Amino acid sequence: MDQTQDPVAVLSDEECWEKLTQQQLGRIVTHVNAVMDIFPVNFVVDDHAIVFRTAPGSKLFELTVNDEVLFQVDDHTDTDAWSVVVRGRARVLDATDEVRAADALPLRPWVPTLKYHYVRIEPTALSGRAFVRSPEPDRYGIAEY
Repeated sequence: MDQTQDPVAVLSDEECWEKLTQQQLGRIVTHVNAVMDIFPVNFVVDDHAIVFRTAPGSKLFELTVNDEVLFQVDDHTDTDAWSVVVRGRARVLDATDEVRAADALPLRPWVPTLKYHYVRIEPTALSGRAFVRSPEPDRYGIAEY
């Protein structure tokens, strides 16, 4: 790699959404008082929002106490990597028309459990980075010293 080339690139919002649509597994971070939790969830992108299913439990409870969340997705190969973070507000879908629309999404639980609660994350901010993976540069800038 050319050492003058920046190995980290900022992704545009459009590029972030493109990356998000290529994946099915992400992580949601919840925050209630002094407790932060992170949960893996399978998801879909729907009209520039994140939708996932969940069952009753700590994740669903925490989202109802504090709807401010972070959602993160990443991927990598031997030569490149990327990460996208969505900051937003999570809302449990409860209106009949919203649930019917969510039922029509290509979203099925990865494990055979009953997950009848849909959650939609409406973004308030989006950020992403792409990385070129290569050997670490020489610390001293010279091959021999």
